[in-house]
Amino acid sequence: MKGHEKSAFLKFFITYFVSVALLILAVGFFYFEQMQSQLVKKEHFSLIEYARHIKMNEILDEFSGDYHHEYIQKKNQHINIRNFEMNDSEFSKFIPMESSEYYLKVYKSKDEYIANISQLKVKIIFAQILLLVLFASISYFLARKALYPLKKAIHTLDKFAKDLIHDLNTPVGAMKLNIKILEKNQDIKELKALQRLKISVDTISELKESLTTLLEKKTFQVRALNVCAIAQESISLHQQNYPKMKIQVSCSSLIANVNENALKQILHNLLSNACKYNVEDGSINVFMKDKALCIQDSGFGIKEPSKIFDREYSAQNSTGLGLDIVKRLAEAMNITIDVKSDENGSLFCLHFQK
Repeated sequence: MKGHEKSAFLKFFITYFVSVALLILAVGFFYFEQMQSQLVKKEHFSLIEYARHIKMNEILDEFSGDYHHEYIQKKNQHINIRNFEMNDSEFSKFIPMESSEYYLKVYKSKDEYIANISQLKVKIIFAQILLLVLFASISYFLARKALYPLKKAIHTLDKFAKDLIHDLNTPVGAMKLNIKILEKNQDIKELKALQRLKISVDTISELKESLTTLLEKKTFQVRALNVCAIAQESISLHQQNYPKMKIQVSCSSLIANVNENALKQILHNLLSNACKYNVEDGSINVFMKDKALCIQDSGFGIKEPSKIFDREYSAQNSTGLGLDIVKRLAEAMNITIDVKSDENGSLFCLHFQK
């Protein structure tokens, strides 16, 4: 499952499951409150029944030892017939007698009530856990079902993109070949139009390679590699293409778990930008800092470095889609990219997982 698919799956699953879980917990709470109220009423009625047996001089064998009574003298005191008290250890109730000077006080220990409440809590919690497990399974199933149209659309889009990239090979190859033929003609070799055409074709070719690598993201195989060695290979290529550019390298050994092709594409894009958007006879410094590989140039800087990886962002020193692909490739390998920029140049640092 791809990163965006996992994100969509988790959002749907969490939204549905949390909503149902809150409903289950709320229902369990209100059910407990209702049952607790019924248990209290039951204790109240049991005291009334106990008092009735006493006043009728009936046998009290059906009542356990939790029940007790006594006669309380409350001369000229009025007590509400609905009185019922509950404290930490017992329930109690006063029952008026025929003689207005005495009241019958009946009370009962709360031990049985507390035991019933404990059993009720256990049953409710157990039922809620079962329901949560059940609805978690249902949420997972529904999230997978909801993800199917998205996966199908992405698969179709990926196939279209791969076919499109494949079809670009022929025209791009033809344009490169014809540019080489034209460059053999000394009369037009130095024409600015031809140079602009060559740069545009190279840009399309680089973008094609970036997209090809990005579309293979789901089949990435990462392994421990020397990042400095891969960087040196890319630096050598750019040094040939930009012979006037001063490129300094201070990186000998930096081992990280990466995909070689994807890392090459990231470095290629970053170094290409550092060369293209640099000052004349500028410099590039590639160095290692802790667990990071940094590329610093002497260019004109970036106006909004925080937006440079956004696909919608475009500026003179931003390749737009190219850097968006760089970000996606980096995320696939758990590489974070920090960017700092001012009027004296830009600094890109690739931070690898330890």
